[in-house]
Amino acid sequence: MSDIQMLIDERAIYRQLCRFAEAMDRREWQWLDDVLMDDAQADYGIGRRFGRASIVAEMRSFLDDCGPTQHLLANVIIDVAGDSATSSAYVADMHVGLGDRSHLTFRTLGDYHDHWVRTADGWRIAERIKHNRAHVGDMAVLGSGPG
Repeated sequence: MSDIQMLIDERAIYRQLCRFAEAMDRREWQWLDDVLMDDAQADYGIGRRFGRASIVAEMRSFLDDCGPTQHLLANVIIDVAGDSATSSAYVADMHVGLGDRSHLTFRTLGDYHDHWVRTADGWRIAERIKHNRAHVGDMAVLGSGPG
């Protein structure tokens, strides 16, 4: 693979990482159709989810009843090997309560570890693992979580 192609691939994956974070913050769940494989797997620290629909449902169970959020990514490292890649990124996410919980905030500090696959439509996440390093604030700002 040429250096130019590697840079193009890294940039495409970086944009997908940002798109995922923005989809959560804007509650534009359909955007994740272009970021996650249909059969993707994820574990955000409360158990493994199988399939894009299950992953999105878990996120919605926490975020749909939450006020504004901001998922910031940093220290992003992307390694491309042909049609697969891995990435790691620090994530600092802020959640603000909604309605009678608007005075509450909740943050997590952690990192995402993703496995990517190149498809005919671009790079997609096949697996995401989030390592939660710390929680600060009141989890009551979030929705009830998966049932």
